Amino acid sequence: MFSKFLTAALRRRNRRLRPFSTAAAAAVGEPDATGGITMKGVKISGRPLYLDMQATSPIDPRVLDAMLPYHISRFGNPHSRTHLYGWESDQAVEEARAQVATLVKASPKEIIFTSGATESNNISVKGVLHFYRDKKRHVITTQTEHKCVLDSCRHLQQEGFDVTYLPVESDGLADLEKLRAAIRPDTGLVSVMMVNNEIGVIQPMEEIGKICKEFNVPFHTDAAQALGKIPIDVEKMNISLMSLSGHKIYGPKGVGALYIRRRPRIRVEPQMNGGGQERGIRSGTVPTPLVVGFGAACELAMKEMEYDDQRIKALQERLLNGIRSKIDGVVINGSVERRYAGNLNLSFAYVEGESLLMGLKEVAVSSGSACTSASLEPSYVLRALGVEEDMAHTSIRYGIGRFTTEQEVDRAVDLTVKQVEKLREMSPLYEMVKEGIDIKSIQWAQH
Repeated sequence: MFSKFLTAALRRRNRRLRPFSTAAAAAVGEPDATGGITMKGVKISGRPLYLDMQATSPIDPRVLDAMLPYHISRFGNPHSRTHLYGWESDQAVEEARAQVATLVKASPKEIIFTSGATESNNISVKGVLHFYRDKKRHVITTQTEHKCVLDSCRHLQQEGFDVTYLPVESDGLADLEKLRAAIRPDTGLVSVMMVNNEIGVIQPMEEIGKICKEFNVPFHTDAAQALGKIPIDVEKMNISLMSLSGHKIYGPKGVGALYIRRRPRIRVEPQMNGGGQERGIRSGTVPTPLVVGFGAACELAMKEMEYDDQRIKALQERLLNGIRSKIDGVVINGSVERRYAGNLNLSFAYVEGESLLMGLKEVAVSSGSACTSASLEPSYVLRALGVEEDMAHTSIRYGIGRFTTEQEVDRAVDLTVKQVEKLREMSPLYEMVKEGIDIKSIQWAQH
């Protein structure tokens, strides 16, 4: 393969290069005398298992093979119209555009390449309302959207627009009647995430699309966590705008796309000014290697989605059953029936979440969105579901993907169970529960 050839050539040229392997990525955390890794004051025996696929996914080697020629030999600017280098890059970009469009059943002319889903969300939410500002002053979204959508809505509020943040049910799904009741004559956009990044619930997209069509309101969805994992049909779902990301589907980081419907046409105000690339909506040189990788990732997802889904479902059941068979007080956050199997968000009663995360240093998991993981506040998504604060603090998100193995799942089960049991042994609340005391009925006094 081209990537193996390139790696060998680079090694021969410069022996000082680190080996090309996933283990080499631990360069920041240097191995110590015992063979372990120390980084940011944390010492672990080796690279941890990776179960955080919602944050990002490893690039598929086949995607890398597709990208490499456009880094090395076919490096032309796709907007250069006067020579071969530009022509071949332009052709590669258009092929990738068609690959992305095919996966969501759209026309290639409706796909705009961006730097990722965050930029696509900003263009959609702010761009639509800015374009139609004379007639449309109202946006509807949900309380469980990704932070970039919520922050874009808050930005619009500062400009004088109205925003309705719809509550969700305890299973994380939107209430369609509340959505219908919230629509006003001046509603310019409804924005609902297709698959939630923290709890994995799949919203009823076709039903939401029908409501938006009934009231002639543009429908935007953040599909970063849905692309390549569940079937998407922009016509059936009546989607007007859709945000996509490359690195969530085993493609490269730094590239995404925005689907914008042509008929009936949706107009947006560009967020950046420049050379007018991408139909004037997203100026800037299109990064050919990244776009080619994104297209290749979409084509692979098209071919392997069904196989991946069956395999990931089996691994999720193995993980959940393995944990539940050994410890009690385990709660699944979000709908059990309507969810993407690769996202398993669990809360462990009577365990402090940060302590659990620190104890699971050998498993790369998170307590929620990677964009908010630096905060010690309980997840706003779980709070919107009505999860009590103590349980929200104990949530762990396990992300299973294409390259996850049964051995990794079994190891994660063992480490999770061991750490939960260890923390519960130190918990006086758990001791009281085992003794049959209803701790919620206790009147705690301050001293």
